This record gives sequence, structure tokens and C-alpha cells, in this order.
Amino acid sequence: MRARHLALDLTPLRTSRDFRLVFSGSGVSALGSFITYITIPFQVAEMTRSPLLVGLLGLCELVPLLFMAFVGGALADYLDRRRLIIYGEVAFTLLTGVLLINALLDKPQLWVLFVVAALTTAVDGIQRPAMESLIPRLVEPQQLPATSVLNSLRMNIASLAGPALAGVLLATVGSTWVYAIDLATFAASLACLAFVRTVPPPPAAERPSLRSAVAGLRYARSRPELLGTYLVDINATFFGMPQALYPFVAMKLGGPAVLGLLYAAPSAGALLATLTSGWTGRVHRHGLMVVLAAGAWGVAIAGFGVAAFGPSALTLGLTGGGDDHTGILWLALLLLMIAGGADMISGVFRSVIWNQTIPDRLRGRLAGVEMLSYSIGPTLGNVESGIAARFVGTGGSIFLGGVLCVVGTGALAAALPQFLRYDGRAGLARKIAEDEAWAARAAGNALPELPPEHPAPTAASAT
Repeated sequence: MRARHLALDLTPLRTSRDFRLVFSGSGVSALGSFITYITIPFQVAEMTRSPLLVGLLGLCELVPLLFMAFVGGALADYLDRRRLIIYGEVAFTLLTGVLLINALLDKPQLWVLFVVAALTTAVDGIQRPAMESLIPRLVEPQQLPATSVLNSLRMNIASLAGPALAGVLLATVGSTWVYAIDLATFAASLACLAFVRTVPPPPAAERPSLRSAVAGLRYARSRPELLGTYLVDINATFFGMPQALYPFVAMKLGGPAVLGLLYAAPSAGALLATLTSGWTGRVHRHGLMVVLAAGAWGVAIAGFGVAAFGPSALTLGLTGGGDDHTGILWLALLLLMIAGGADMISGVFRSVIWNQTIPDRLRGRLAGVEMLSYSIGPTLGNVESGIAARFVGTGGSIFLGGVLCVVGTGALAAALPQFLRYDGRAGLARKIAEDEAWAARAAGNALPELPPEHPAPTAASAT
């Protein structure tokens, strides 16, 4: 395959001023947010030495998300999406200030970490649907695959540099500087967002209500290809998400500096996959690619457990050796890189399915559903891995989770044949038709709207 076929497509950055601003501002903000994301569970682990409490931190984040994602999605379909994003950044700034003040105390309070984590998730539930539904309005429809890759690149750079920087800071100057740096990044983000043009809501936008939120859920349920993206990702991250155990893996393999490497390794793999992602724009079987990538994630996570903990992972701790085996750090990091690359491929194709097929009038509400799908799995997965570690050991929890991820992915693939056959070309044509029909209705014409039970686009319907 020629190198130019693998090269990153930068067309959206060249052609869209507003996308450049959003890309730059959110990239800086994401860097700071990732170092805080690493530091909060590390503080909890350091203060309590409890894997269960670190896992419960994720559960604390899940509760507000279950409600606020629907609120944020409904608001994103009714209000100026840019303004919602700015309000979210201001709220994040205030919450990071609270973390900084808590870190400056002689005895930082554990409850503050849990409260701020919950409030941060609530704000994210408002902001994230607005951000996800804003992006398709800033670029041409044909540029959405490249846009998804560029968004992955932005997040991968932040998630690679952020954990590495967090590890160095935690090992040298402590959590106070972590929160101070995060606080400073929001200034750059707000400056960029201030220059983005206003993005009005879709024509005849529906007022936020329980009815409008339910309408979004019904639409998602009527689309097999959307259900596939949600369920496959929830399965993969519920069983194969061992991040709550990273602090304990790091304590075994080398301390805080290793913690940063563990968090950074998946991002390094994802970054490598992103930089060689030119081929993704020529693949149209998006559902199939999501399934293959999720399976690869599970295999790599199972291997990570074995590499880090050796025979005790394979025997689920039943041999009595516990987690005393000396792990192989370089192999563990390599397998996390492979997992990160697989996750990036899955994320790109899920994002393309969402952005190229969901009509604009529902994009915010469906972004809320998407947020739940990629948040519920990791959040509950961290709780699950922490609980499992108490019974089968840390290594056993990681290995078993990877195996169950592969099994679950195969079962979902068999149960959702329409998802496997989904073709992106027909999906884009459907979205354009639905948007035109809705605009015509809003203008008073009699053109009918496509019914929500319209079958999932397949390769046959694309030809």
C-alpha cells in the first residue's frame, strides 16, 4: 500500500476556519484535563490504598451522567451549540480551581475528590453533546471521516502527553501543580471558542422536554447500525477496561512514573494508528470494522494482564501465588499500545456512522446517547475490575476481562447481522435525504419525512 494512502487527511483543517479554532482550543484544554483525569484516581489510591474506592470513583461519575447526557443532548438540539460549549468550559475552570484549593490543604479531603468528579461529569454531560453535534456543522459531509480521524488525533496527543506529564509532575512536585496547569489551559480554550461563529439550532428545533428526549431514544432504537455501535463498545469497555487497576499495576512495576506510562501507552498506540489512518476513508463496511477492532482490543487487554502479572493472571489467582510475579513492563506497554490502536479504529468508524447518518435535528440528542454508550462501559468497567480484583487478583481481573470482551463481541456480531452489513455510502445518502425532508417541512412544504423504521443502509442499498 502506497504511503500516501496511509497519510493523515488534513482537508478539514485547511478548509474550515471554525473547525481549526475548535480543534486548537479543545486540544489545549484536553491536555490539561487528561493530567487531572490521571491525578484524581491517583490521589484516591494514595489516600486509601483501596482498589474498590478507586473503582467507586467511576460509579460516582456515572450517576449524574445518566441524567445530564439527556439534558445536554436536548439542549444541543435547541440552543446555540457554541455557547453551550463555552459555558461548559467556564464550569470546568471553576471545578479545577476547587481541586487546586483542596490540594493546597495540609490534609486534602477525600470527599472533595468524589464531589468534583461527579460535578465534572455532570458538566461534561451538558457540554459533550453540544461539541459532538457542532462538528458536523463546521465541515462538509464528505469530510466527516477525515474529521473523525483528526478529532482522534487531538485526543490521542492529549491523552499521550497528559498522562506522561502527570506522572512526572506527581513524582516530582505533586498534585498541586497538576491542577494549576489544567487551570491555565482553559484560558486558551476559551479564547479560541470566542472566535468561533455562532451555530444556530436546526430549523423548527424541538424545545427540550421529556418527549423530545424520548424521541431521540426511539430513533436510536430503530436503527440497528446505531445499536451496534453502542452495544459493542459498552461490552468491550465494561469487560476490558482495567484503568482503575493502573495505580496498583504501577505500584508493582515501578511507582508513579510507571503510572504515567500505563495511561500513555494506549494513547501512543492510538496516535500511531491515527497517523496511518488514510485508508479508513476508503472503507465502507463500518460496522464490520467496529466489531474487528473491539475483538482486537479484548485480545490485547487479556495479554496485558498476563504480561504484567504472569502465571497468576492465567490462573485467576487460584494457585495461591497472588500478584507476586515480576511483570514484563515493556511487553505490558506494547500490548496496551495495540489495545489503544484498536480502540482508535473502533472510535473512528463509530464516529463516522454517527456523524454521517444521524439527521441534524437529532444530532444533539443522539450525541447524548452516544456519550452514555462510551461512558457507561468504562465507568462500570472500572467498578467491575476493582471488584473482580478482590476475588481473582489484579492480574486475573485484567485477563478475565479481556477474554469476556472477545466472547461478548462475537455474540453481539452474531445477534446484529445488519450492523455487520452496514455500508457508509448509503448511510450518508439517507442523512442528506432526512435533513432535506425536515427543512422542507419546516418551510411549510408537504414533503414527507423518512420514517424512523427505515432499514439500516447496507452495501446492496448503496449500489
